[in-house]
Amino acid sequence: MEVFVQQLINGLTLGSIYGLIAIGYTMVFGIIGMVNFAHGDVFMLSAFIALIGFLVLTTILGIGSVALALFIAMLVGMVLTSLWGWSLERLAYRPLRGSFRLAPLISAIGVSIFLSNFVQLAQGARNKPTPPMMQEVIPLFERNGYLVALSYKQLIIMLVTATLLTGFWYVVKKTSLGRAQRACEQDRKMAALVGIDVDRTIALTFVLGAALAAVAGTMYLLYYGVVNFADGFIPGVKAFTAAVLGGIGSLPGAVLGGLIIGLVETMWSAVFPIEYKDVASFCILAIVLTFMPSGILGRPEVEKV
Repeated sequence: MEVFVQQLINGLTLGSIYGLIAIGYTMVFGIIGMVNFAHGDVFMLSAFIALIGFLVLTTILGIGSVALALFIAMLVGMVLTSLWGWSLERLAYRPLRGSFRLAPLISAIGVSIFLSNFVQLAQGARNKPTPPMMQEVIPLFERNGYLVALSYKQLIIMLVTATLLTGFWYVVKKTSLGRAQRACEQDRKMAALVGIDVDRTIALTFVLGAALAAVAGTMYLLYYGVVNFADGFIPGVKAFTAAVLGGIGSLPGAVLGGLIIGLVETMWSAVFPIEYKDVASFCILAIVLTFMPSGILGRPEVEKV
């Protein structure tokens, strides 16, 4: 039982990071029907920005509070990554929006390769570690000599994910931007006819998705304490899997899918060989989609005639 509870905490933490990345996938796909495969590398880029910002704040500017330095680095990362997201949409995706369906997908893959190689050239191929951060834990209980504990960084990651999910749900459901996003999701041409600026709405969606990726990158850095130029691919694919599993186009579904993927990975790693944890995650996806093709919280697609 004690191992189960500890792995449950670890799985919720990892799933929260996947859920933050998955929201960016599901927002873009819900509006323009495109899978932004560069989103994982935007997440990786934001982790490097958070790392550089944190080191500058603590070593050069002398900020002694780790929490304050990390918070400022996250804000800087959100601003810079949002600019990246806006630039990518404006230069790489918008010109191809009216082209055949595979063109934006190919462009997204090209952007992903560009970002990965750009970071490799700029920062090198080696792992980039950070000094130990927030090592304190909250002991929950001890049984058979095994201490079950919740670390402060795990608590922060789960609280940040819950807060952002609530905030973005409010934006989508209650604000004018959210109404414009839902209108563009249903019919972009009709939305433009009733006065909605479709280009601006899509650009803001990319900006919001990139800002969320920046938060996820900072949480990833806080949790693992190391980042590599190749860290965008595997988390990106798993986050996309989480978005599909939960029902792509649904914000709660993206976070739910992320939590399921995180729990499957950690529970599998506790019992079976860790090398097969990715196989277990994708098997769960295949089983769910076999019986629920729209995902857990997804809505069946309605054919327009």
